[in-house]
Amino acid sequence: MDSIALLRHLVQIPSPNPPGDTRAIADFVAEKMRAIGCDVRQLAPDAKPEALNTIAVLGAGEPRIMLHAHIDTVPIAATEAEKWSVDPYAGAVRDGALYGKGSIDDKAPLASMMLALMDAAQRDSLRGSLILVAAAEEEVGGQLGTKWLADSKHLPPCDFIIVGEQTANKVATAHKGVMRATVRTSGAAVHATNPDRGVNAIVAMSKIIGALDKYHRELSERVHPVVGSPTCNIGVIEGGSTANAVPDSCAIYLDRRMVPREDPEIVQAELRAVVNSVALAPAAADIGDFVYSRWFDSASDSDYAKTFMDCIKEVIKDDPGPVGYLPGSDAKHLTDLARGDMIIFGPGSYEVAHAADEHVALADYQATTDILLKFLRRTVY
Repeated sequence: MDSIALLRHLVQIPSPNPPGDTRAIADFVAEKMRAIGCDVRQLAPDAKPEALNTIAVLGAGEPRIMLHAHIDTVPIAATEAEKWSVDPYAGAVRDGALYGKGSIDDKAPLASMMLALMDAAQRDSLRGSLILVAAAEEEVGGQLGTKWLADSKHLPPCDFIIVGEQTANKVATAHKGVMRATVRTSGAAVHATNPDRGVNAIVAMSKIIGALDKYHRELSERVHPVVGSPTCNIGVIEGGSTANAVPDSCAIYLDRRMVPREDPEIVQAELRAVVNSVALAPAAADIGDFVYSRWFDSASDSDYAKTFMDCIKEVIKDDPGPVGYLPGSDAKHLTDLARGDMIIFGPGSYEVAHAADEHVALADYQATTDILLKFLRRTVY
């Protein structure tokens, strides 16, 4: 199967999450990897047996190099479906690009990694182990995918880990973490004919929103060298029931992006301090429901990382990085398995993912494959 046919076939196997049923695509990856002599295991958590992961190992012993890509995609939103100019699950090729849901996020990196193992399988001088992880559940946080695999000891420590995502074929060594939280205000409901008799929870929340916006602007003064500054965004507001009543409750849901090395407990304390600093009496406010997803940060000074960047220079004739990766990735769940450097790497930009007419330029996809082939040929055989 040539490279375009392989990627097209992956796109033609829908794997939207939700619902997150990855059995068909996991089986396809397993079949292809068994055919080249890999030791293949397929694993899923009891909590979600349809979230099937495939792990394929070629070779044995040390060193261990992991190639990781996720096999789930975001679903096609109702408002997105009508905007596609091609069948999102056909894998159509047009103007030098292959179109389809998941084509760039994350099936092109997966296809390049599969092609790299197919090439390695043809050689009799492989030193060590190549481990391909085709993981479920990344699009919903990876808790029942890569995190479950790592926590359950299904993945070994590795000397170098490559996590496939969209980095324009450069080496990314960091991405932000996320702290989610909910702020609630409470007041007293009365008829809107005489609103001053009540306590308006939405008005109280507006003061907190102003304080959080000021906090967001202050965060711009903290700059990480590759991922930029932390941010604080208010994404949802809920409150009130009708225009002719004073609302007695209001809630906002916020997203605080964390740069590497920020302490989640300190971030929580900062958010509490912002909310508590606002004078609201007789209204009241509280913040809670914190949900944390960790950041990722790695060095890029090992021999493996230096070799990888040399391979990038030779293929794309450009600065290989390191750069930051603004979205999150499953790299955060693999940190404890990285006994050497870990990088995020793959073709194209995340900006065309999760949208109508998602596509990957075939030249970029080929460059990803060429870089992986060149790297493995210099390091493990």
